Order: sequence, then structure tokens, then C-alpha cells
Amino acid sequence: MYEFHGWFGIAESPEESDTGSLEAGIAELEARIARIAWATGEAALKVYNGEHFVLVNGLVNRRRDEAEELEALLRHIAARFPGSWGLLYERSADMDVPPGQGAFRVRVMARGELRDRPDPFLSPVRPVIED
Repeated sequence: MYEFHGWFGIAESPEESDTGSLEAGIAELEARIARIAWATGEAALKVYNGEHFVLVNGLVNRRRDEAEELEALLRHIAARFPGSWGLLYERSADMDVPPGQGAFRVRVMARGELRDRPDPFLSPVRPVIED
């Protein structure tokens, strides 16, 4: 099983969400997201109060194309929109250590960088959320 849930605020700079090419970048991002066709997941670009957010959610039987496409999407967002921020929670029975099986990995995006962090809330999955 591979489960993922995340949100990312889109900004071209840590100081300004739009430094002059946000509209073109959003059009590219929209086209990229439109090409994603996960059978048991979704990626969406939403606008809330004039700010753009990418939302991703899914639950698939095992890590496969979804994980690779999700990684590519996050790398694109971090590179094209270096002021973006957000979190991705993911877990998988075959996830590399750390955190390994039975734990969530938290990927934190801030200032154009993605960093893995240990999950202090839902891990270890047993006994925190499962028996």
C-alpha cells in the first residue's frame, strides 16, 4: 500500500507570490497536473482567496508510477516556484528507511527545498492509529 496526502501553496518568491511570471507558471502547472491520471488518487490546482494551492491525495496498492509522478511534480513546484511551501504525508509498506515500514514520512517544502522529516503525530502507525 502507498498512501499520500499533501498541500502546497504556490509562490514565486518568499517575499511575493507573483514576481511577474506567476500567470505563465500557473498555466504550465495546470497543464502538468491535467496530464496526471491516477486511478486511486488525485492532484488538483485550487484557488482560495486569490492564492494557488496544489492538493494531492491517494491510496494505491503499492508504490509505482504515482510515487514517481508525485516526486516529479513536487520537484517541479520547488524549482519553478521557489517561494512555495507545504507538506506531504506519505507511507508505504516498502518505503526506504527512514522511516521504514509502519511510519509516515513528512516531506516539507519551504523556499524551493524539499526535506524529509520524521512524523511526530501518526507514527509509529502501530499503536498510534492501528492495533
